[in-house]
Amino acid sequence: MSATASAVPLAAGPLPSRARVAVDAGAPPGPLPDVWRRVIGSEHLSLLLWDGPGPGGSDVAAEFAEALGIMRDEIGVAAVRAHGTFLPETVTVNADGTFDFTGLDAVYDRFLGLGLKPVVELSFLPRELCADPDHTVFAYGAQVSVPADWSRWGDLVRDLTVHLRERYGADEVAGWDFEVWNEANLAVFWNGTQADYLRLYEVAARAVKGVDPRIPVGGPSSAAAGWVGALLEHCRAGEVPVDFVSTHTYGNAPLDLRPLTRSFAEHTGRPEPRILWTEWGVTPTHFHRVNDTVFAAPFLLRGMKSALDTTDCLAYWVASDQFEEQGWAPELLHGGFGLLTVGNLRKPRFWALALLSGLAGGRVPAAVTGDGAEAMVEALATTTESTVDVLVWNGTLDQSKIDGCPALDRTVDVEVSGLTPGTYELTSRRVDERHGNIGRTWRDLDGHTWPTDTQWQALRLGDTLGVDYLGRVETTGTATVTVELPMPGIRSLRLTRRQ
Repeated sequence: MSATASAVPLAAGPLPSRARVAVDAGAPPGPLPDVWRRVIGSEHLSLLLWDGPGPGGSDVAAEFAEALGIMRDEIGVAAVRAHGTFLPETVTVNADGTFDFTGLDAVYDRFLGLGLKPVVELSFLPRELCADPDHTVFAYGAQVSVPADWSRWGDLVRDLTVHLRERYGADEVAGWDFEVWNEANLAVFWNGTQADYLRLYEVAARAVKGVDPRIPVGGPSSAAAGWVGALLEHCRAGEVPVDFVSTHTYGNAPLDLRPLTRSFAEHTGRPEPRILWTEWGVTPTHFHRVNDTVFAAPFLLRGMKSALDTTDCLAYWVASDQFEEQGWAPELLHGGFGLLTVGNLRKPRFWALALLSGLAGGRVPAAVTGDGAEAMVEALATTTESTVDVLVWNGTLDQSKIDGCPALDRTVDVEVSGLTPGTYELTSRRVDERHGNIGRTWRDLDGHTWPTDTQWQALRLGDTLGVDYLGRVETTGTATVTVELPMPGIRSLRLTRRQ
C-alpha cells in the first residue's frame, strides 16, 4: 500500500523533476554518530555576566544563558566552544605576577550550572604578557600578540589548569578539551609565524599535561584546515602531546583529515588524534543575509551528513545572535551567525538541527536516485522497534539561488521496504518558505528593526515546527510516500507502527 503527502500545492506550469529515496527499514540498524551534538560554537562566555544594555532592549546575560539551555535541551548539545578564556574580565595579572581567575570563576560557575561542558580555548593573551599589546581583534579588543616571555605563557596555562582542577575537580576537568588559540594561520588572529604558533602550542600542551596527563590537548584551531599537517609533524618530531586536531571551515563540507591523523598514529605508535571541526557554518561572514534564510537549513544537513564518518565533531558557529565579536545586532534579522535570534526565536538552521536530532534509533540505508540525487536531494533514515524516520532535503551550494529556484524543486518518492506488516501512522514536519521560517513570519508582520510587544507575541506564537498528520498506512512490508520538496526545503517523515 502507499500513502501520498504534499509539502506544498503544485503551481501551474511544468511538473518538478523526480527523485527517489529507497529506505531499507529491515536492515540491521547501525550507529548515527551525533557529530552535531558534541560541541556548539558561542560568543565569549563572559556574556553570561553582561550587565549593560543589550540589542533591542534585551537582557544579554539572561538570553545568552537561555540560548545555551535551548541548545542543551532541544538539540542535546554537550559542550560549548568559545573564544576568550583570558579576557580582561576573566583573568587579571596581579602586581606580583600571579594570576587572578576570579572573573573566570564567576563565568564558569554560571556556565557549568547550565549542565554543559567547556572546550577550553586557550586564548587570547593578557595585555601584560604581550610583546605587542596593541595588536588586537574584535570589538572587545582581544590581544592576539605573541608572548613577550614564553615562560610566562606556560605559567598562565599551568596555573589555569591547576586552578580549574582545584575548583571543579580533577576528574571533571580531565573530561574537558583544551584547544590552543584560534586561527593563528590568519594574520588578524596572530602576529607571529607558524613556527611561533608551534612553540605556543608546545609550551601550552606541556604545561597542561604537566598538571594532569589525562586532560586532552589539541590544535591548531586553524582556518580552512591550515597547519594541521604541520602541527602533527611538529608533535611527531618533538614528541609533543596531541590528543586531537581542530580546524574550521565555512561555505562547504569539511574535508576528510583522517589520512593525516592515521599517518601520525602509524608513525608514532600513539593513539590516533580525534578530529574536531570547532567552527563550521554556511558563511564566514557575520551580517550576511543567508544566515537568516531557509537556504542555509539544507546546507547544514548536507554538511553534517558528510561529516558523520570522517570526524568526531562538527560544531556549528554559533548558538545565539547575542554576539559582540563583530558588533551587536542592529535589528532582529540582520544576518547574524546565531541559530537563535536576539530574543531566542528559532531560525531555519536551528530547525534543521532539531529535525536531525529527532531521528530516533539506529541508521539504516537510504539510497537516493533520480534528478539531483546526492547533489541536491539527500536523505538519512533511522529505525526503532516501532518507528521509521526519514529526513530528506533539497539544497544547493549556489547562493545566487538564496530565495529558491522553481526549476530545482523536486517531487520525491520515499519508498520504505522491510516494514513489519501492519498499520502505521504517518506524520511529517517541514522547513521551507512557509514552515519554520522566521523571516517569512517577520515579513508578514511588516517587521522593520525591532518587534513591538504585539509583534513579539506573534513571533513567539509562531516559533514552533508543527506536526502534520498524514493518515494511516496499511502495509504488508512496503510503503511509498510522495512529497513535494522545494529548493530550499526539508521534509521529515515518521511511520509509527500501531499494530
